[in-house]
Amino acid sequence: MGSGDYYDILGVPRSADEKEIQKAYRNLARKYHPDVCKDPGAEEKFKSINEAYSVLSDAQKRAQYDNMGHETYTNASKGSYTGGGGYGSGGFSSDFSGFGDIFDFFGGNQRRSGPQPGPDLLMRMQLTLEEAVAGADKEIEVLHSEACPACAGSGSETKKTNVCPRCGGSGQMRQTAQSVFGQFVRMTPCTMCGGRGKIPEKQCHSCHGTGHTRVKRKVSVHIPAGVDSGMRLRMEGYGEAGDYGAQNGDLFIEMYVLPHKRFERTGDNLETTVEITPALAVLGTTIEIETIDKRHLDLKIPAGIQYSTALRIGGEGVKRRGKPGDLLVRVKIVTPRGISGEQKELYQKIADLEGHASKTGGIFSGIMGKKKGKR
Repeated sequence: MGSGDYYDILGVPRSADEKEIQKAYRNLARKYHPDVCKDPGAEEKFKSINEAYSVLSDAQKRAQYDNMGHETYTNASKGSYTGGGGYGSGGFSSDFSGFGDIFDFFGGNQRRSGPQPGPDLLMRMQLTLEEAVAGADKEIEVLHSEACPACAGSGSETKKTNVCPRCGGSGQMRQTAQSVFGQFVRMTPCTMCGGRGKIPEKQCHSCHGTGHTRVKRKVSVHIPAGVDSGMRLRMEGYGEAGDYGAQNGDLFIEMYVLPHKRFERTGDNLETTVEITPALAVLGTTIEIETIDKRHLDLKIPAGIQYSTALRIGGEGVKRRGKPGDLLVRVKIVTPRGISGEQKELYQKIADLEGHASKTGGIFSGIMGKKKGKR
């Protein structure tokens, strides 16, 4: 994938609006499209342009990119196989753009001649809120295709291939048709070699000439701190195997954070609720709060606190981007039920002092009686 600041790749300022970004993307995409530009590195440049546009053209993804910065947004961690062969060390990166389609300005997405890279894979992973906040290391199983070990991915027992006799090695077949506008020529992948331009010298019995075999691998995944539902990690090279001589696809892991019984997340802040009695709300108190990582902190409740007031504990929220969020403790004042006779007498005294009680009607009858007297 491409590297470098996305604004620099598209050649637009950070204040560019949607129309400026779209115009820059279209101009660059036409210029560097692999079917038009044959310069070395044009295809990688084209991929970089599409990657930048897929983020900057989406308001939510652009805001995430601006807040996190390029390195944090694109580089999360590294993963590795834990058993059997593999691709060595694969790079993880955050990817909030999905599989952004590359629009072909010259007739749609057509298979080009030559070895084709493998398709991407997408899987979803469930995380607890604790794992999302602090980060976690997990092991997952991935079922995908790899190069056949018997033929090294060539599809040939001799590991040698011949030029396809049907397409002459071009990987494409030319079809001509007449229309009202004249002759129309359409290029399609060769049906004999599948667009590769070569066929096995002697078909491999293990993979039947495909060059691929299906395997299940265990992959170690490091989940960076601060991920949220919908975010994706990209593990380069862990998707489906490509054609012989081409790169593998990528594995995308989409996060889903499970609801928590005590905490809710809003951005980088966490929120929890505590309940206190009316007496403690009036007098004030100090209570013990358990954080998301099971630590215990003392929180002072000020005298006279009102219902649903949120008290803030700084730095105890989601820790990412070098500036952690906060923990909001929302105070709920709960009216007690089934109080003792002594407690009832005390509440009655308070009501009398407030002037809201009468001999017969309880704490609200005094107010109602005054209203009646005014009529």
